[in-house]
Amino acid sequence: MSADDDDITEELLADAEKLTGLSLELLGLDPHPDDMTPEQRLQFDPEDLEEMAAVSPEGRRKAVSQTRLLAGLLWNSSSILIDQLFRDLGTLGTPETVTPPDIAGTSVLSSLPPQFASSYDAKFTQKLIVVAADVTACLVRGWAAPGCLAAELAVRCLLDQAEITEDIYELDLPPDWRAEVEEVLLGDADSEALYSDRLDVLEDDADRLGFEHWFTPYAPWHAVPPYARS
Repeated sequence: MSADDDDITEELLADAEKLTGLSLELLGLDPHPDDMTPEQRLQFDPEDLEEMAAVSPEGRRKAVSQTRLLAGLLWNSSSILIDQLFRDLGTLGTPETVTPPDIAGTSVLSSLPPQFASSYDAKFTQKLIVVAADVTACLVRGWAAPGCLAAELAVRCLLDQAEITEDIYELDLPPDWRAEVEEVLLGDADSEALYSDRLDVLEDDADRLGFEHWFTPYAPWHAVPPYARS
């Protein structure tokens, strides 16, 4: 491990303390039975409790360290995501039309569903920045399920950025962390269908998945920032 790798690890572990909106358990860390209340232990099968208790102290320390590193990575990636969206906005400028090649040269917009690339203009990017800022704020105030398709896409972009940082620095994260985190943050998300190569999927669900619905709240109780709905 290089000095740079050591530095980023220390930075991410420090950032983990700032991620107050998601517990380590939500990020996949199995609690130790000794740390549970009697009511909490009742939520697990006896076999699961035995398996948790059988983890060695060294294994437990490693799991905690990996999950804390993941928490810090999500915090760090949220800042990078917003920075890169602003950079994408500057790259686009104010052209009359946006073409797929324009989007291919961006950092974040290029990871969105490619069939809609010609719609990712400056106004869209501004709205996505507002939604992404709202989504990442949930990492502090407490996680709330995304309230619209654009918010789901912002979460996917966040996890994409986390994977990029993981690959660059070869971070020691929990196995299959993305699948675990995606399940917690997105659940049964509609946005996955937007990446389908099958046009019939998008056509059949155009009333939900059409580009014009991306900033529409799923339900009256879902909050989407006013600017994003303008």
